[in-house]
Amino acid sequence: MPHLNETLFKALKAAGKIQMLVFGCQNSFEQKESISSIVTPVDHISEKSIFEIISNACPGHNILSEECGFINKGSDFTWVIDPLDGTSNYAAGLPWFGVLIALLEGNIPFMGGAYIPSQKSLYFAESKRGAFLNNRKISVCNEPLENQLTAFSTDASPDEAYLDKGLSIFRFLVNNSRNVRSTNSLVDFMYTAEGKLGATVNLFCKIWDIAFPCLLIEEAGGKITDIKGNPINFDISPGSFNKDYSIISGAENCVDDIINK
Repeated sequence: MPHLNETLFKALKAAGKIQMLVFGCQNSFEQKESISSIVTPVDHISEKSIFEIISNACPGHNILSEECGFINKGSDFTWVIDPLDGTSNYAAGLPWFGVLIALLEGNIPFMGGAYIPSQKSLYFAESKRGAFLNNRKISVCNEPLENQLTAFSTDASPDEAYLDKGLSIFRFLVNNSRNVRSTNSLVDFMYTAEGKLGATVNLFCKIWDIAFPCLLIEEAGGKITDIKGNPINFDISPGSFNKDYSIISGAENCVDDIINK
């Protein structure tokens, strides 16, 4: 689908360019639903740029974005957008941020991309066609968990039982993988898809955080589940598109080890 690919790449790079123009020069932000969730002016500017590109190219498609919610035009196709993933990193001057865009048919991602502008890293995947970084095919690393780095991230939550479950996974990773890293951003998922990390666990994700990473890691030969080992089923219905997801992703052997710990 050349037309859709071109639109996707144009939107990713346009937003990434905006982010780099003022990266390190501003750190103003507003808190959203929790202490762990913030928004900056660059989130909104990046989103506006993406909206314009996609709306001009695909005027009949739905758009679901982190900042503006669901724009439902009754289409079978929905663009799911995180205009600045890793906002807290960006606001702190850390280079672990980027743009995420997935295109869904119904509730299923079939194409998408990510751009990490500080590294000029462009990731792309299409269903049944593989995963790519700057046009080079990538795959997860199937080494044993003990030989691999892993990533673990969480946000603030009043649900102590859920946090305890997550922290038991963190304890397992500390004792059973080579070491644990965390950017709490798209970077962890992208590095997992290209085999730099064996697995990534993130307790609090929204659909815009993971729609493309899930597709990319699966197309890179990996596996995605929730923290109980269940498949991830996306829901973009009006009352559910803002739901939280927990994610274990990575090489199948690593994911299975974490689930069966």
